[in-house]
Amino acid sequence: MLAPDVLAFGPAGIPRSSAGRATEDGVMRVAEMGLDAMEIEFVRGVRMGMDAANRVREVASSARVLLTVHAPYYVNLLSDDAAKVDASIGRILESARVGAAAGAWSVVFHPGYYGKFTPEGAVERVRGYLASISRTLRDEGIEIWVRPETMGGLAEVGDLDEMIAASIGIDGVLPCLDLAHVYARSLGSVNSGEAFRDIMSRIEGRLGRDAIDNMHVHISGMEYGPRGERRHLPLEESAFRWRDALDAMGEFDPRGAVICESPLLEDDAVLLRDHYREVRRRRARAARG
Repeated sequence: MLAPDVLAFGPAGIPRSSAGRATEDGVMRVAEMGLDAMEIEFVRGVRMGMDAANRVREVASSARVLLTVHAPYYVNLLSDDAAKVDASIGRILESARVGAAAGAWSVVFHPGYYGKFTPEGAVERVRGYLASISRTLRDEGIEIWVRPETMGGLAEVGDLDEMIAASIGIDGVLPCLDLAHVYARSLGSVNSGEAFRDIMSRIEGRLGRDAIDNMHVHISGMEYGPRGERRHLPLEESAFRWRDALDAMGEFDPRGAVICESPLLEDDAVLLRDHYREVRRRRARAARG
């Protein structure tokens, strides 16, 4: 996969302000707002045929909007039921196939719940399935990043180090970094520039520069409780320090997509984009002396 030459910003799904509700309408609305990314939400099921995917590809290419895909929520690679695991793998593969046809660069999914597994055992199981999924897609000639997501609930497989370990060394696989989930999972302790810089350093140190040049990031406001994530919030209604997160990311000059999962979608995506532009301006001024 070609690495994007920018860090693109956009909403998780069709903007609320889009006049039409087709994916193409959402892509055009994103471009009208000066945003340059959008996540196609397959979270309730992959309900896009190949003809529609081809139309989306044409529109997104013309509008210069980087697309990502979120696979269905009904994925649990750690289920005791083999049929559920097989169905989960099928949903990831279908999301990747249709997403690639639509021109998407990356597909993200939730790995599942620990259940009877230790964290180490869960990671090894997820890693095995990721290797199989990657081989299947490569054999089919499909090029799209496959992304196990960092998760916000303590019962879910998805600690940052777990997702790095599950991904490392597998062709076409990198984590999706959901910073609001990391914040919730830490019960609010990961919420400073230093902590966010440490996240970026761990990703680069263990996965290499390629992971920084191909980042798929989710950001939103977040409410958490004793077991981690409760619900997503608008950016300005949360104690999550998203500006500090973007400041820290900017120090690493990443490329890829930042997808806003706030309930305000495109409005908060604009906030993220505008703050990151200011981060870039500050760094450029500092470099000039």
